[in-house]
Amino acid sequence: MAGELEPGWQKAIGTELTKPYMLDLKNFLMQEKEAGHITYPKNKEIFNAFNITPFDKVEVVIIGQDPYHGPNQAHGLSFSVREGVPVPPSLKNIYKELATDIPGFRIPQTGDLTKWAEQGVLLLNATLTVRAATAGSHQKKGWEKFTDAAIKTLSDEKTGLVFILWGAYAQSKSVLINPNNNHLIIKSTHPSPLAVSHGGFFGSKPFSKTNEFLKKEGKEEIDWQI
Repeated sequence: MAGELEPGWQKAIGTELTKPYMLDLKNFLMQEKEAGHITYPKNKEIFNAFNITPFDKVEVVIIGQDPYHGPNQAHGLSFSVREGVPVPPSLKNIYKELATDIPGFRIPQTGDLTKWAEQGVLLLNATLTVRAATAGSHQKKGWEKFTDAAIKTLSDEKTGLVFILWGAYAQSKSVLINPNNNHLIIKSTHPSPLAVSHGGFFGSKPFSKTNEFLKKEGKEEIDWQI
């Protein structure tokens, strides 16, 4: 498993790393490796969402479910792919919504969302690893307990955050969000092609709503242009 967490996250949720469920998860990941399975993302990138977006800098949380399971895609940030990798369908739809939501937004050729993460957008998958070519293969092995703890701790210890919850799975995490801490929860259908065909994502304006809220809170708006 990856190395140490960013100091702020270590202080906030570092104790989770020593709990029995996490030891079981580490054993499972070792067994995957011993069985010859390729897993994504790379070991050093598993905690990228936390290490690129320090705890004290988090202003927005976008929750995904699983890392991408194709070669060279996943790098530890939800919905994001490495530079040079084709933009996945869900992210293409995210860009389409941005183009109608944020004046002047130009649809980029890259799917690398590191720029968002560096501005305080926590791009958090509920499950942080996956077996190659096998979607959902590392679900219910312990990662969800860890990422739930991260969401709950953020929600309890910080005020005025934006939680963007796309689709039923992400929306199920709303029970972890403290209703007394002035957080904004933005919900819509998932940006995947199948979900958007049923309506509810396009026109939901999550990005401008986020910036309006941050501005009202006296915080810096996110520059969504990649």
